[in-house]
Amino acid sequence: MKLTIKDVEHVAKLARLKFTGKEIEELTSQLDSIISYIEKMNELDTSQVEPTSHVIDMKNVFRPDEVGESLPREDTLKNAPVQENGFFKVPKIIE
Repeated sequence: MKLTIKDVEHVAKLARLKFTGKEIEELTSQLDSIISYIEKMNELDTSQVEPTSHVIDMKNVFRPDEVGESLPREDTLKNAPVQENGFFKVPKIIE
């Protein structure tokens, strides 16, 4: 599949990105090279390869949920940009 300038302009419009003519040409060339390289993978016989999400067999390892010591309030709020009465203060988001 050959990528065209029109294709890149369309994707840029969908992503609400603005590029100069020169940038569009460069992106077209770069994206076309990437797609061509990925298309080479279609030549591989993967019929005997089982679908997987990880290269190695992974299992979720959960630790027991145990109650522990909390950080002191002063340490927790030490890096807070704004605090008030011992709490984080954040902008109001409800009108």
